[in-house]
Amino acid sequence: MPFHTRTHCRSCETALGPVFVDLGVQPSANAYLNSSADIVREQCYPLLTRVCPSCFLVQVAGDVPADELFGDYAYFSSVSESWLDHARRYCEMARARFGLTAKNLIVELASNDGYLLKNFVAAGIPVLGIDPSYTVAAAAEKQGVPTLVEFFGPAVADRLAAEGRQADLIIGNNVLAHVPEPSAFVAGIAKLLKPGGTVNIEFPHLLKLIQNGEFDTIYHEHYSYLSLMTVELIFARHGLRIFDVEELPTHGGSLRIYARHANTCSESDVSVALRKVRDSEAAASLSDLATYQAFAQKTQEIRREFLTFVGQEKQKGKRICGYGAAAKGNTFLNFCGISSDDIALIADRSEHKQGKLAPGSHIPIVHPADLIAARPDYVIILPWNLRTEISHQLQEIRSWGGQFVTAIPKTTIF
Repeated sequence: MPFHTRTHCRSCETALGPVFVDLGVQPSANAYLNSSADIVREQCYPLLTRVCPSCFLVQVAGDVPADELFGDYAYFSSVSESWLDHARRYCEMARARFGLTAKNLIVELASNDGYLLKNFVAAGIPVLGIDPSYTVAAAAEKQGVPTLVEFFGPAVADRLAAEGRQADLIIGNNVLAHVPEPSAFVAGIAKLLKPGGTVNIEFPHLLKLIQNGEFDTIYHEHYSYLSLMTVELIFARHGLRIFDVEELPTHGGSLRIYARHANTCSESDVSVALRKVRDSEAAASLSDLATYQAFAQKTQEIRREFLTFVGQEKQKGKRICGYGAAAKGNTFLNFCGISSDDIALIADRSEHKQGKLAPGSHIPIVHPADLIAARPDYVIILPWNLRTEISHQLQEIRSWGGQFVTAIPKTTIF
């Protein structure tokens, strides 16, 4: 299946409106290369985002085939210690808030390597993971997390419901943005959810992306960029009501929404926290197309500042390396036109990425020990949302005067 250009909103079918940002032609952000011989076969696609003038869904205006993006998936959630802690704390909260016991069923959509559900397994609560990637599903099974290797949607939900496996709690962390048809995905959630069940979905907040210039979180497998306003519209279309929300620091600023079947709660059940986020989005004019059209200028300023830094330090003979071969880092490097001439290597803790080349930039990815051996003057932390965790892990570079750098929302040396 070839690249498919979108002319209408992937949620409400309205003709797409103005450009949000155009990041050029790039490979899939997780399409790591095994060797330099693979460069000639590397596939690149337009990375153009537009906004819907009706529901204000910001979206990639084209689809890379899903099996190319998610089949042999290189992202394993368990690599990040802070993300594991985030998942553990969520599970403790959910058990207490929802009174979960061995009589309940918890289903996680895009369950990855079992990083979250393993906490419920340890507590004796039945779980089911659903994930399209056979690589991460195999890792989850080893942790005792039963996993269906499928793309979730209404058909899967219908089958599970017919088998008597509707869920008391449905979890989806950073998955809603990854589905090409968000409305159909939410329709599946409504079918899978028990009459008295709860849905928890986490997603990076579009408001924070705009405010902080987080354009590097845009890549082909992130089909959509979500506001509370837009998600409420999608959920309402399928008989689900959002009644509470938490603002989270993860991924540069995320939301965790709580939803139920609309016939089990009313607008009067809506929390103060939810009303607060609604008000903040209204104050930021997220229902005004001009807000979205102004974003592209901010991305140009961030790129210009970073390239000035790299150029000046190279002229001084400084050695620059990177850390964290994350998808957001690949988007950023490719938008900036960075190559191995600029950044010698990128270290990453994931053995699934070590020994490969970063897509587009073709920078070699190595073990963190190789980064230390290189004794760089600067380490660019590409997953800037994990800067505290990573700078602590790599504090040895300070022993020879090395410094850390992040580029979002501005180039910062620390």
